[in-house]
Amino acid sequence: MAAMQGSATVSMAAPAEAIWDLIADIRNTGRFSPETFEAEWLDGATGPALGARFRGHVRRNEIGPVYWTTCRVTACEPGREFGFAVLAGDRAVNNWHYRLTPTASGTDVTESFRLDQNPLMALYSVFGGQLRKRRNLRDMRKTLERIKAVVEG
Repeated sequence: MAAMQGSATVSMAAPAEAIWDLIADIRNTGRFSPETFEAEWLDGATGPALGARFRGHVRRNEIGPVYWTTCRVTACEPGREFGFAVLAGDRAVNNWHYRLTPTASGTDVTESFRLDQNPLMALYSVFGGQLRKRRNLRDMRKTLERIKAVVEG
């Protein structure tokens, strides 16, 4: 079974390090994400580090339901990439990733998601998955455009 995945890329006229600092400080998430309106580090973590945990406060589809998700940082290379897994118990159910690629005029920032396939996900894909994928693609672009406005402003 294949995973459901997608990505969006936006070019930003700013150095990768400055963009990475904004993205990797998850306390900024609420400024950029259409669905996650706040996030906070857990277990005494004070900033991005591999394996650090945080929780995000999500308003699904910007209307509800509202719930907390626990996440773990899975990629953390300053100026290059930042990623995290959304956990259900100890299992990753969704993976979000940002890759920053320097260009002549700044940085290409790619945000991607991958939902790992399991029987539950297979069922979900049949019933709501394509709508969710469209939503995620739209939200990723919106998130990146908001980051771009800040780093270029």
